[in-house]
Amino acid sequence: MKLEDILATRTNKTIYRYEDTVVKVFDKEHPKSLILNEALNQSRVEETGLQIPKIKSVGKVDGCWSITMDYIPGQTLHEMMKEHPEKNDELLELFVDLQIKMHAQTAPLLTKLKDKLVRKIQSVTELDATTKYELLMRLESMPKHTKLCHGDFLPSNIIINDQGAYIIDWSHATQGNASGDVATTYLKMTLFYPELADKYIKLFCKKSDTALQYVQKWLPIVAAQQLITAADEEKEILYKWLDVIDFQG
Repeated sequence: MKLEDILATRTNKTIYRYEDTVVKVFDKEHPKSLILNEALNQSRVEETGLQIPKIKSVGKVDGCWSITMDYIPGQTLHEMMKEHPEKNDELLELFVDLQIKMHAQTAPLLTKLKDKLVRKIQSVTELDATTKYELLMRLESMPKHTKLCHGDFLPSNIIINDQGAYIIDWSHATQGNASGDVATTYLKMTLFYPELADKYIKLFCKKSDTALQYVQKWLPIVAAQQLITAADEEKEILYKWLDVIDFQG
């Protein structure tokens, strides 16, 4: 297999198109366990019946681990929003409807969102023990659900074509409380789509009949775990959600 058509370059991996497939080729130092877990996550989500790329194989390319899956033609929602900003309200409706549809699914074998957040918060070196304790206590108080959560639900991970909308990139998939997933999307929207972030969270709460204050209670929790991989300029925005005074609410 000779890979030449690069679709994207990301941290720890390069994504190629090869005929009717997409091949994710990971750097040699990227842990095998994470690569195999990503393929397993996506396979488990396939079983829900959602429109997503299906895994074809897991193997190696030039000594590097790779995941091969269906190539989904079309435009990302991100591209559509940039090309047609006058349609952003309509596209945001589609985005929220798709997230609500996703949350209606279950994948019982996925890692629990709560367990993942506990591990992440405990590993954040920038936070002191008191802040971590407050965050973990807030997390423990949240209702336990088993809804399918994406973990990186953004317009760039939605592809639209004549067959409908496809959700891609399931490496962060978990099962848990949908409001935790929404809070993660909102925080990332404030970083990458600041003009749409507030519209998004209000629209989601309206369509799903979820109290805005309830989603907001998740923000310090998910902001903490985002600190692990955030760039320095992003961390400044995330820190504003970590005011311990607000944890008492």
